[in-house]
Amino acid sequence: MYNFCTLFDSNYSSRGLTLYRSLERVCSDFHLYIFAFDDRSLSVLQKLNLQNATIISLKEFEDAELLQIKPTRSRAEYCWTSTSSTILYVLEKYSVDMCTYLDADMMFFESPKALFDEKANNSVMITEHRYSPRYNKEALSGKYCVQFVSFKNDERGLTVLRWWRERCIEWCYAQFEDGKFGDQKYLDDWTTRFNGVHELQHLGGGMAAWNVQQYDVFEKNGKLFGKEKINGKEFPVIFYHFHYLRFLDQDRIELGRRLLSDDVLRLLYVPYLIELQKVKNEISSIDPSFDPHGTGKYEYSIKSLILFIYRKIFNIYHIYPLKKFLH
Repeated sequence: MYNFCTLFDSNYSSRGLTLYRSLERVCSDFHLYIFAFDDRSLSVLQKLNLQNATIISLKEFEDAELLQIKPTRSRAEYCWTSTSSTILYVLEKYSVDMCTYLDADMMFFESPKALFDEKANNSVMITEHRYSPRYNKEALSGKYCVQFVSFKNDERGLTVLRWWRERCIEWCYAQFEDGKFGDQKYLDDWTTRFNGVHELQHLGGGMAAWNVQQYDVFEKNGKLFGKEKINGKEFPVIFYHFHYLRFLDQDRIELGRRLLSDDVLRLLYVPYLIELQKVKNEISSIDPSFDPHGTGKYEYSIKSLILFIYRKIFNIYHIYPLKKFLH
């Protein structure tokens, strides 16, 4: 069985449930431990009665150390601070042999079996950003992305995980300072600092807006594949990380400021947005009092006008009517 964990609040509820539904489609045997970061998401998740999930409240999860530093962190910073603690909580409380943290804004297109097979006898697995050269933010954000981080419940895995938790409690902020950024830069030297840490090589694990420009995306025999533009190497798309995607209002979405091809939009973003709408309806049937997309009002200003012109010039204007994707 594959054991995963994730965390999100009500503003990310549709993304978190879409992640879960995608795992249902591609995994025959998995369990997702979901940390509900507010009461509204907790209530909805409990009412959904998800067969392959355990819902964990903040009251159950938060310990004295987390509660002490919580007032010093923004909402996003506290989520980053808590990531390592959620993994440790699952390993210690449920005694599973391995747990993999997943960012809530991801969707699986294929089983992650190939990724775990690659891990072999290592105790920790981390994934690179694999930035496209034009979008390389490694110096600021780190070589690795905290999106798919796997820990085995053994001495080597727990040593790394507890070290990471301690560092995040000490310092975890949305700024670059003394070689640190959030929870992410801490991973940069793990392959040399610790034993048993594997860097994922499979290109189908970790595709995202910051690296997808390096690949052609296509369908073959009903499955989704990527192909490196440099050497033509093909690989199945395991999961895509839909970071940057946000709902500006009920009718418009933004997909960030990275170059996205028509094939990427059609083959990756269309299925994702269709699923998001499905689970939004599912959540709204239980609690119609909030928007599980976390929709934010778009504010017009001189800055937004300049940004609009900049995006148009460089072909990175990714604000669309939602109906463009829902067909």
